[in-house]
Amino acid sequence: MNLPYACRSRFMTKDESRLNRREWLERMLAMSVLGPVAANIPMFASSTHGESQRTKWSMPGLFPGKVVSVYDQNSILRGTYQRQPVQAMIRRGMMELTGAPDWVSAWRTLFDPGEVIGLKLNPSSRPYVISAPEVVQEIISGLVAAGIRHKDIVVYDRYKAMFFDAGYDQWLPEGVRISWATDYTDPTQQRIDGYDPEHWMDMQLTLPLPKFNSDDERSRRSYVARFLTEEVDKLINLCLLKHHQSAGITNALKNLSHGLVNNVNRSHATPMLNACGTFIPTSVSIPVIRNKTILHICDAVHALYHGGPVMKPEAQQFMWDHKRIYFSTDPVAMDKIGWEELDKKRVAEGMKPLAEAYQDPFSGYVRMQPEHVDIAGALGLGVFNPEKIEFTEVETG
Repeated sequence: MNLPYACRSRFMTKDESRLNRREWLERMLAMSVLGPVAANIPMFASSTHGESQRTKWSMPGLFPGKVVSVYDQNSILRGTYQRQPVQAMIRRGMMELTGAPDWVSAWRTLFDPGEVIGLKLNPSSRPYVISAPEVVQEIISGLVAAGIRHKDIVVYDRYKAMFFDAGYDQWLPEGVRISWATDYTDPTQQRIDGYDPEHWMDMQLTLPLPKFNSDDERSRRSYVARFLTEEVDKLINLCLLKHHQSAGITNALKNLSHGLVNNVNRSHATPMLNACGTFIPTSVSIPVIRNKTILHICDAVHALYHGGPVMKPEAQQFMWDHKRIYFSTDPVAMDKIGWEELDKKRVAEGMKPLAEAYQDPFSGYVRMQPEHVDIAGALGLGVFNPEKIEFTEVETG
């Protein structure tokens, strides 16, 4: 099949003494010198806290800048995932990502017996575009093949109610554990039951409500779920390829930022108060998130190019069978590819790209902020320069 991206790489030689504009911008963003000028968005003072050892697994992981896409034309038929093609896609994708000679060795490249492995799902667009059982079950099969016991696999989403409403509990293999951060309703999202007071990020941003006390440190902080800090050794981020009204794209990065911490409403409180551009990379930069999340698998068999993430029934018109699953240890590179795929689909349907689109009946924010992907790259969470992303496409059906 034709490859829309080339495997390209460019490095400055010792004789090149001047930075080009892109490289200068990357450095300035990383040092927070440009502030709001860089992306024409508000910048907020922020910091992260928590002890977590940096390892070879830490973002961007074992394979920085490498993204694999596996396509199978039979992966979904009449709206139903097909188990055998999905199995073949995941096994081939893990082999292509790791370079292993077989699918079992591929899983063993990243996971060892005795480790407790977490699997972050995504139910927010239920029942239309959510983590599919066929994908989840094959990931669990890969872990088991690598020597991970069922009891050492923990499947998670932030809200207990969403987890059960999506039906995840009904089709997990026996012995696999489930976990969530909250089982209560908290409109302010500032309660920290289920969260770890030792792992947080502080960002000078609060919800604009009179009852809020901006001097209360909890109004400015987002704490990490104990699921990640205490229950698991490594995390697999099972994300989806979807449009998001405030962030533009919800894929690898946002599945972590808004799924593993509390007090996220402040990041997109009103149509004008949208700070996802900086909230997402700041949250993912919390050391325990950055260091424990070692693999990103994007289920894009069934995707959403507009009207997300919490879909109105009428938004079903924006779903499409992309018939692909993506693999990477680098969430930034994966999101750059996903962003391009969403834009291609939107343009093909007569819509504006994410960075240029404004409010409409299915998207309530004044302007979306997909630039959170580039900012995350500038912070060192992954590769965002397209010329340095190694993108491979393969086909199994």
